[in-house]
Amino acid sequence: MRFRNTTSALLIGILAVGLPACSADPAAPPAGGTTADQSTGDGHGAVANAAELSEPRLGLTSIDPTGAVSHLDLLDESVTELGSIGAPEAMTTDGRYLFAQTESGIEIVDSGVWTWDHVDHFHYYRADPRLVGTVEGTGNATVATTNLSTTGGTGVFFADSGDAVLLDTEALSKGEVSELFRLTTDPGAGMVVPVGSFALVTEGSGAETSVVGYTADGEPTDLVESCPDAAGTITTRVGAVIGCNDGALLASVDGDELTVERIPYPEGTTAPAATAFDNREGRPTVAALAGDEGVWLLDTRERSWTLLPAPAPFVQVTAVDDEDEHVLALTADGRVLVLDATGAVVAETEPLVAASLAEGQSPTLIADQQRAYLSAPSERLLFEIDYADGARIARTLETATEPAFTAETGR
Repeated sequence: MRFRNTTSALLIGILAVGLPACSADPAAPPAGGTTADQSTGDGHGAVANAAELSEPRLGLTSIDPTGAVSHLDLLDESVTELGSIGAPEAMTTDGRYLFAQTESGIEIVDSGVWTWDHVDHFHYYRADPRLVGTVEGTGNATVATTNLSTTGGTGVFFADSGDAVLLDTEALSKGEVSELFRLTTDPGAGMVVPVGSFALVTEGSGAETSVVGYTADGEPTDLVESCPDAAGTITTRVGAVIGCNDGALLASVDGDELTVERIPYPEGTTAPAATAFDNREGRPTVAALAGDEGVWLLDTRERSWTLLPAPAPFVQVTAVDDEDEHVLALTADGRVLVLDATGAVVAETEPLVAASLAEGQSPTLIADQQRAYLSAPSERLLFEIDYADGARIARTLETATEPAFTAETGR
């Protein structure tokens, strides 16, 4: 898993891409694999009545402005109507679940497709998609997840009430909303960051912010670490990252013990601190904007920061962390740049989302192992970009509906 900023979303009307307007039967059993209770995948992301597949079953799960939820299977182009939630205000995803902020709190959608990262290999699953339920709370919500969608926890922090909630992710995989703990803290920006069977909860504000370790049942541990101006979190294969104004904290579990390492910024740096991180799902290196001065790369495996120059003003960056160490950047004039490990531009597109940016819309750039996807809300287009082939536009999909929140699922 990973955490994504709650303002991020692929703002597209995905059901108007010229695909057949068919609807799969939500009650039909999953196809294309053995069921998990018959397979050897049990304990590796498997749940009862899910099919284990030989490859990921990628899809696009979307929520329109009225709250109608649909899932588009990218393999067979079938569309399943899942029902409706409240009108969405923001959305976060971990590649399986969609966590939509509505007037009721956080409403959760299970796309029914997921990948279990076993480091040296992967397991792929498909089950029935569904609407899971609601986590009640008030105010802007920050959601933090892990790379595993069937175990561990999912954190939710509600700014207005100060409620810090840790959800049972295994229960989510079974269609249940179960709170492992709900703590009452001071209202304001905050985070609940799951780490194995523990969680880190921010306390205080501004320069006085710290993170405190808790067990899954809400009991505080002895771990307390300063993290001034805490902002942004993401989970890699190495551990959970929390951004601070003097660097980052990297949390992991060693045996039965929750541990935190501090990764300070390079000595003498004056670039603004990272406040939001993004990468290809689970990879060790993450990217973040360094204000207007460049791009921060944090290598969680090496415990090191690198500051790349910005050849143009950027609005979003993400680390592909592939063999060529590509970094993708969306510029303020709507181009997608492909950078190498030094920050040099190796490929770029034409301005693809200039109108969206000019109109205050929020295009979103997402990278997977082979492609990048860029939403263009005002243009009503979705671009599929082959970043390893000169930033070639592999597909352009037209959309005809109003902007909706959409996630690439099954990753």
